[in-house]
Amino acid sequence: MNITPTEISEVLIIEPRVFSDHRGFFFESFNEQLFRDKTELDVRFVQDNHSCSARHVLRGLHYQIQQPQGKLVRVVSGAIFDVAVDLRKSSPTFGQWVGYELSAENKRQLWVPAGFAHGFLALDDRTEVLYKTTDYYAPAHERCLLWNDPELAIAWPLDAEPVLTAKDQAGQPLKTADIFE
Repeated sequence: MNITPTEISEVLIIEPRVFSDHRGFFFESFNEQLFRDKTELDVRFVQDNHSCSARHVLRGLHYQIQQPQGKLVRVVSGAIFDVAVDLRKSSPTFGQWVGYELSAENKRQLWVPAGFAHGFLALDDRTEVLYKTTDYYAPAHERCLLWNDPELAIAWPLDAEPVLTAKDQAGQPLKTADIFE
């Protein structure tokens, strides 16, 4: 497993060791001890989520203001542009974002710590995303940051209008969003 810090050092790119041959491939998508040893994070995952999205679907930017969730995100089919936005007011990277392509082909994972908004854009049809969370889904505490907030200026790789839910269309800009201390 190779761990690479991003421009926001707490957000990590995780590249598993992949064993490939004429039959296909094998890799451990998660090993608690190896994750702890390599990241120096002692997290407990309590829920796995699986989504399937058509090309151009943009999900996010979601977070929970209470029961915040750390997320370990990977793609099992297709590709996404995955984004994390730091919403921790006391952080030197508050309001900054990072975005990376995760795909079934590159097998990269992204660790998004609690205190961040998270979202992604599906780059292929039938893109399937799996992610582990460190706390349970709590709809009463769910919030949505506006995906196209000019203050954030996220460089989404759009080649068409994104497909959004009503909730995602009504996301809050950073200046009025609930944030973490």
